[in-house]
Amino acid sequence: MRRKINVLIAVLLAFALVLTGCSSSSSSGEESGKVVLKFLHKWPQPEYAPYFEEVVKAFEKENPDIKIKMEAIADEPIKDKLRVILGGNEVPDIMFSWSGEFARKFVRADAALDLTPYLNEDAAWKDSFIPASLQPFTSNEKNYGIPLRFNGKFFVYNKKIFDKYQLQTPTTWDEFIQVLDTLKKGGETPIILGNQSPWAAIHYLTGLNQKMVAQDVRMKDYNPKSGEFTDPGYVKAMEMLADLNKKGYFMKNVNSSSHDMGQQLFAAGKGAIFYVELEEFQTIENNMKGNWGFFPMPSIADGKGSQSFITGAPDGFIVSSKTKHPKEAIKFLKFLTSKDNALKLVKQIGWPSPIDGATNPDTALKEVAEGVDYMKKAEGMAEWLDTDVHAKVADVYLSNIQLLLDGSKSPEEIIKEVQKVAKQVQSEVE
Repeated sequence: MRRKINVLIAVLLAFALVLTGCSSSSSSGEESGKVVLKFLHKWPQPEYAPYFEEVVKAFEKENPDIKIKMEAIADEPIKDKLRVILGGNEVPDIMFSWSGEFARKFVRADAALDLTPYLNEDAAWKDSFIPASLQPFTSNEKNYGIPLRFNGKFFVYNKKIFDKYQLQTPTTWDEFIQVLDTLKKGGETPIILGNQSPWAAIHYLTGLNQKMVAQDVRMKDYNPKSGEFTDPGYVKAMEMLADLNKKGYFMKNVNSSSHDMGQQLFAAGKGAIFYVELEEFQTIENNMKGNWGFFPMPSIADGKGSQSFITGAPDGFIVSSKTKHPKEAIKFLKFLTSKDNALKLVKQIGWPSPIDGATNPDTALKEVAEGVDYMKKAEGMAEWLDTDVHAKVADVYLSNIQLLLDGSKSPEEIIKEVQKVAKQVQSEVE
């Protein structure tokens, strides 16, 4: 009996070793003779996931020696996931990243592969991108990311309400305030804002900082190694945002209303203006049926920053510096960002593409194509503040922006906190 048990144990051990061997092979990036690439993105929603499933399936069909192991985690949870990834060993070969500081922290940690050689050796691929979409993924003049979406922020407005008061789209901040005054006096809600998730107001501050602070100063401050945030333009930008609420231009209860609720209120004609991303234009059209137009954040006469920037940024993918299969990872990214798949992205999902010519009136809503033209002609992109500064500085802005709008904290108090944390960050990243 004991001999039978010993034989059984020996068999089980041998079987376990076989399984261990299989597991080891799989985790090292090979599966049944195939190269396995782990691919992490942030769009598990049913309206987006099929696009990625179809692209992966088509790629695997064309490349039977490569297997894509795909994982999708939604917007907020993926931030925690990526933080864990940064400090661990289980790193996807290809992973989602916002551009700007969010990507640069991977660069500083030597976690992102330098993609410059791959772009330079394939000029056709590099030249297929709108240049402004590649730039936000650069660090020290090297490129570490490949954009998938090219997103901007614009004010949309209700044409019927504007026509009622014979209003024109404003090009300067003074004209903007005059429009808001007219709407308020007429009993309208001038601006819809749902700031339950504080990124919504941060997007306002992104553009205001850009326009109020000189570009070289802002770039120095947004660099974690040199950030000070002492320029008075930062306080002025916050004052301008706070004034929009103090003067009653925003809807009531902005901090307890979600952005989605704001979208519903705007569609129902409950407000005249709404600040949205380019990728939301199709939803606006679905709800408004042509009764809307759009304009960029107006220029500010006394602003020291560059007035022709558009708020927004690309997001896309970085390749892990630890990948054992960089050639295959690049092959997949080239396939994902091919003209055919870019056209499909625009048509199927409605996202603006960084591939030049993919977003046009034949593939996209006319207004989406016009928005991309705005971004192509812009001097540059004012990247989302909460991903363009160090995470600790971003947390100060995010945790205080609601307090700014409800009047319980002043711009000066908040900027002092920003300055204090920026100084701490300097010592941590040196």
